[in-house]
Formats: sequence, structure tokens, C-alpha cells
Amino acid sequence: MSASKARSTRKQRSESEFAVSDKRNRVEDEFDLDLSSDIKGIMSALNQIREKAQKEGQKKNEETISSVASEIKSVMDELKSKFEKDRQSFAKTLSKSSKECENSLKNETARFQALYEKFSKEKVSHLQALKGKRERSMIAEQEKACGEKIAQLEESLKKKKQDDKTFSILRKTLGSFLGNASDEDFPPDD
Repeated sequence: MSASKARSTRKQRSESEFAVSDKRNRVEDEFDLDLSSDIKGIMSALNQIREKAQKEGQKKNEETISSVASEIKSVMDELKSKFEKDRQSFAKTLSKSSKECENSLKNETARFQALYEKFSKEKVSHLQALKGKRERSMIAEQEKACGEKIAQLEESLKKKKQDDKTFSILRKTLGSFLGNASDEDFPPDD
């Protein structure tokens, strides 16, 4: 019996060791499954955090872009407004200068015409009143002096007309450059 008891004890020991070993394997498997599940949970949480951070970063970028675009639009609107005001001011100044130049030219033309008519009347009256060599010499000198004055005045008038034409061309060129300026903003050339 002692041999059979020893076998039985061995068998129990073997079964008991097997049960402990089986429990240990089950615990390790459960531990591995729990650990694997925990790691998957951690990975899932990390992915969610990363996605949320990306969305927040994208949202922040969109807000920054929107803010910068708004500032640029505001600056552009201010510049447009300033440019339009400057253009209108320049067009008014140009129109005023043009009218002043035209009025000055008309005044000079009227003055020249009056002087010419006066000269013509004086010339006729002097020619009728003065006879003789000496008188003719004086008349010739006066005619020469008056002729020079007339030539100077005609040259001055030509120059003023040329300046007016140049100014008119400048006005039209600037008007077309400024865009909205129409021919109605400027009186026609004479």
C-alpha cells in the first residue's frame, strides 16, 4: 500500500501541480487579454486626442486666415476710399485750374484785341495827320515798334494757346487715367 499510496500522492501532486499550472496559464492569458484590451483603449484614446488636436489646429488656422483676410479687406476698402477721394479732389482741382487757364487766355485775348484795335485806329489817324518825310520816318519807327509789340503779343498769344492745348491734352490724359472722369467734367477746347 505504501507504493499505491505513493502513487496516489504523486498523482494528486501531479494533478495539483497541473491545476496550479493551468490556473497560472489562465491568469497569464487573462492578464495578456486585459493588457491587450488596455493598450487598445489607450491607443484609441490617443487617436481621439490626436484627431481633436488636428481639428482644433485646423479651426485655429481657419480663424487666423479669416482674421487676416478681414484685415486685408478692411485695408483695401480704406485705400479704395482714399484713392477715390484723392481722384475726385484731383479732378476738381484740375477742372478749376483748367477754367482759370481758359479765363486767363480769354482775358489776354480780349486785351490783345483791344490793343490791336487801338493801334489800328492810332495808325490810321497818324497816317492821315502826318505827312512828309520826317513824319513818315516817325510813323515807320512807330510801326516798327508797334509791329514788334504786336509780334510779341502774337507770340505770347500763340504760346498761351499752345499752353492751353497742352493743358487740355494733359487734362484729357489724366481724365482717362483716372477712369471715372468723363468729358462732361471738363469743358470743350476752343
